[in-house]
Amino acid sequence: MKQDTGHGEHKSGNKNHRAADKYGDHGKKGKDARHERAANPSRHSSRTSGSHDKDIRIVYEDKWIIVIEKPSGLLTMSAGREGEDTAYSILTDYVRESKPMGRRADNRRSRRDKYSDGHSRMERPRIFIVHRIDRNTSGLLVFAKDRQTKDALQENWSETVTARRYVAVVEGCPRNSEGTVTSWLTEDPRTLKMYSSPKANGGQKAVTHYKVLEELNETGYSLVEFELETGRKNQIRVHCADMGCPVAGDGKYGAASNPIGRLALHARTLEFIHPCTGKLMSFTTPIPRSFKSRKIKSGQ
Repeated sequence: MKQDTGHGEHKSGNKNHRAADKYGDHGKKGKDARHERAANPSRHSSRTSGSHDKDIRIVYEDKWIIVIEKPSGLLTMSAGREGEDTAYSILTDYVRESKPMGRRADNRRSRRDKYSDGHSRMERPRIFIVHRIDRNTSGLLVFAKDRQTKDALQENWSETVTARRYVAVVEGCPRNSEGTVTSWLTEDPRTLKMYSSPKANGGQKAVTHYKVLEELNETGYSLVEFELETGRKNQIRVHCADMGCPVAGDGKYGAASNPIGRLALHARTLEFIHPCTGKLMSFTTPIPRSFKSRKIKSGQ
């Protein structure tokens, strides 16, 4: 099945798909299958105002998972500030407003738990964080609706996730039209900045594959697609800096410009095996319009 949500493309297939290479076409061998329920794409916003767009788009939803498109500028989860808007807090409000307290998706009563004084209350619907993307990165995230689903996704993440692709506007253009960057990353605990070494130095090995989609020679920017083989903190941003082509708007890693007023990095594609149905889930969002805006094309 191919489901055009209006904000991107969603495909699903069965579990018996052929294992593909890093750039393989995952899941095309599997038979199409319909999900029990796919949510109509919708926007959900925080209740507070801010300087950035806090709308999130629900791309897909069933009784186990929610896949969203997060805007740039919104945290996945709180960094410790009470009352701070995050994708997690917005989705928590959403599930509590859309599902009556004490009812499961199959309309059976949920288990009771206790207040500290011993009185019973019905369990409230919850959201569980599976993975994160940087605050200033936009794009796809999957959340779980119960702890068992969260654990199943996290414990087998490297096997469950079959593809993660990003797109970015970078300063300059990589020397080769496509290739692979491999390095070992370590974090400075004082600055929280990641540092890259071409040789094993006790850091975490990071592997990023890239392909230049469009070179804008007249403005000095390029549109580049990245596929992660590993998922380290700031991995794409560091590897772009290693190539001498920092992501536009990424002053932390050496960018000299900020043409669209944000980090020009977007998590565009996410593919994974559904932990409960075994079906291949494939989601792709459009390249953000701002990545091809006049500000980029004019080099302003």
